[in-house]
Amino acid sequence: MGASSPWKAQHIAGAPNDTAPARTDAADATVLDVEGLVTLLEVLARRGYRVLGPRVRDGAIVHGELSSVADLPRGWHDAQSPGSYRIEHTDDEAFFAWAVGPSSPKREVFPARSVAWRGRVSEGEVAFEDGDAASEQRPTALVGARPCEAAALGVLDRVLGDRGAGDPHFLKRREGAFLVVVECATPSGTCFCDSMGTGPAAGNGFDLALTELAGDGGGHRFLARAGSEIGAEVLSCLPGRPADEADRAARTALLERARTSMGRVLDTAGLPALLARNVEHPRFDEVAERCLACGNCTLVCPTCFCSTVEDASDVAGVLERRRSWSSCFDLAHSYLHGGPVRASTMSRYRQWMTHKLSTWWDQFETSGCVGCGRCITWCPVGIDITEEAAAIRRSDGARRGRRGGR
Repeated sequence: MGASSPWKAQHIAGAPNDTAPARTDAADATVLDVEGLVTLLEVLARRGYRVLGPRVRDGAIVHGELSSVADLPRGWHDAQSPGSYRIEHTDDEAFFAWAVGPSSPKREVFPARSVAWRGRVSEGEVAFEDGDAASEQRPTALVGARPCEAAALGVLDRVLGDRGAGDPHFLKRREGAFLVVVECATPSGTCFCDSMGTGPAAGNGFDLALTELAGDGGGHRFLARAGSEIGAEVLSCLPGRPADEADRAARTALLERARTSMGRVLDTAGLPALLARNVEHPRFDEVAERCLACGNCTLVCPTCFCSTVEDASDVAGVLERRRSWSSCFDLAHSYLHGGPVRASTMSRYRQWMTHKLSTWWDQFETSGCVGCGRCITWCPVGIDITEEAAAIRRSDGARRGRRGGR
């Protein structure tokens, strides 16, 4: 995105050094009907974007190219619990009545597999060229991201885009992209974005934010808010009317229902320090007895950024440096000369959890968790990060209480 984009260097609400508080009101919202949503996709396509959004595929709601609103998962709902995910279709006319699927916007800016650079050998000389990101001519418009996912992109901006040494491939994919966030009305049984301050309302990090309203007597409609200059330009091309008090009240009621129906809660008060003083807690051994070290939690996480590289060549003289996602649950991930630093499953789970909720603050001044709940849903044995944090907090409090009583 250009200079006006809010994607660059946006941070989770409540993180230190945030100078611009998140805006969650709808004072300047525009009301669109379903035809307005149709027009939005058309406008984005005319502007040269590759339009991506939620689609039903292989029994899940995942990202894919959108040619029209008919591609959206209208009437589809998801049901999630620890280690369980399924979708079902109803007569509901809503387009966005689901929480999150196994894929996140991270895949569009930090692909699971990519080529960092290529080289070609010809007549004894090697000519180098940029990899996949440089060859992608069309910017991406992602429709239907959730507020927690916009927050996750803000976290990745901290990790891969800032600090004076940004990843050029990440930055290339981010530049010119357009994000349409849809506020979450139907959190799943594993969501806890309210605990993390990343939802269900969209505060920042978007170009357009939509709130889908229906069933309140006002008709099927969307409250649309612009979050950037380019977002305001696109919104000005859409047919709509100014939001009235009834529209705003309907949105407020919808978001309040979402907040109170979160499937999980995470107490974040003093959480980084809590985990830092409990790195030898026996709970980590208990988790390790169940953990398969499969890495599913890192693969579905919208903020995990570990990767590995390998070099390849062929007889035709083509060289490639390939990058792919990695996981701190892989035994080889911590390999140094002589062997892995984290040889046990316990140490690898502890590294993942304490990094996500504690030491990420030391590195990036923000949490590495946005409360999307994917790690709980897609864990084959249903390990719940909120449950593990709560268990450590309970025993820590009891231990400190006993010390205070002596």
